[in-house]
Amino acid sequence: MGREWVEHPSWEVVAEASAAAERDIESLLLDASMEVLTETANAQLATFVVSLVVLDAVERLGLSPAACAGHSLGEYSALVASGALSFEDGVGLVAARGEAMARAGEDQPGTMAALLGISDDDATAACQRAESDAWVANFNAPGQVVVAGTKEALAAVTTIAKEMGAKKVLAIPVSGAFHTPLMASARPLLRKALGDVVFRAPEVPMVANVDARVHGDPADWPGLLSAQLCSPVRWRQTLETLTGLGATTLVELGPGGVLSGLARRAVPDAQAVAVAKPDDLDNLMDAVAATGRLGAEAHAHEGEHLYVSERVVVSPCAGIFSPERSLAAPGAGLLPGTESTDGSSSIAVGDLVGRVGVTEVRTPFEGEVVRWLAAEGERVQDGQPLIWLRVPGAGW
Repeated sequence: MGREWVEHPSWEVVAEASAAAERDIESLLLDASMEVLTETANAQLATFVVSLVVLDAVERLGLSPAACAGHSLGEYSALVASGALSFEDGVGLVAARGEAMARAGEDQPGTMAALLGISDDDATAACQRAESDAWVANFNAPGQVVVAGTKEALAAVTTIAKEMGAKKVLAIPVSGAFHTPLMASARPLLRKALGDVVFRAPEVPMVANVDARVHGDPADWPGLLSAQLCSPVRWRQTLETLTGLGATTLVELGPGGVLSGLARRAVPDAQAVAVAKPDDLDNLMDAVAATGRLGAEAHAHEGEHLYVSERVVVSPCAGIFSPERSLAAPGAGLLPGTESTDGSSSIAVGDLVGRVGVTEVRTPFEGEVVRWLAAEGERVQDGQPLIWLRVPGAGW
């Protein structure tokens, strides 16, 4: 599933993900059989990593999101894209989630099916009338609802849904009833993994699956991700939230194009673009150019401008950023996202700012730290601003 990206510079993400997960993800993406690849633990990790390859390729174009959301597993990719979750923590969480859900599927076997041509309320009613272990798992788009449960329960739901007017029922080949109470045994394992990572405030609005609302408080996300295992994905409502925030172009990053199709049905006034392979990058640039927004600063912050007496130190290469822990910025502490009571740090030409991978980043300027522009654990691009300095000069 990753072969089309092998020659792209963003393929280096795969090696970094393999190191973080301590397994050969490249072989999984290039050589695994369909049987191996579709195992829950493998499918989730492979899809997540390819999505990050695509995200990296898009960021190399100088584009960044105005808001983020992801469908089920995609919520983890979206959290990385929003800056709320580091690259390495994202890989670790997805690996843990896949293993936990695979075990839950073995403990409580189940399956899923898509009901087409039926309303959300009627799909919910069909599950209730089945009087068995069946629930709505995804509210995907008008006329498309995914249900999940035991095989026996879904057989009953299928019959009832067709009686209620469903035009078609499509079985989904998965190993568990995801986003239902049958995944309850996966929650303790995922909660343990969530307790080992640090969430930061998203840099842009981040919409959650569980309630289709924006959550800017990093303390919300462990609970939301845990709840997501047993709660329906409110994707139609999420798309409506995104367009309510002003989104006019919705970009799907990762393998396939299912979400773009759902977006065209759920919010037809918005433009939907899928980026699944390198050739799709040109289509994305054309779509963004049509909005008239090319040329905007990808990393600009509203109300913040650089003046003559200010400079930014940029990354010399692509990789995972580790800031120098001895530096402080007003209100930003020793590291991004922490509180500082010591004011800012003064640095001299040649001082260490941090590292990108194993490459040292040293400042060519002297001055005081204004703020960090990249977070610890963030995967940055060559030339991406890392830290903002105020240098000696007019107005100092």
